[in-house]
Amino acid sequence: MAKSKNHTNHNQNKKAHRNGIKKPKTHRHPSLKGVDSKFLRNQRFAKRGTFLLMTKQKEAAKAAARAAKTA
Repeated sequence: MAKSKNHTNHNQNKKAHRNGIKKPKTHRHPSLKGVDSKFLRNQRFAKRGTFLLMTKQKEAAKAAARAAKTA
């Protein structure tokens, strides 16, 4: 008795390309799972500091605009 075929890749490449082989979608904020905990902790403090700095700058700009408007 003849051996039966174990594997073939016939036509699989054509089938894969019919709808195009697409890259995996990249997300805006990739997961931080598995990232160094010391780094994540420092990043959290850094984000807080920049947020406070930005809000202070925005408040100063609004105050300057109000002062210019009244003057």
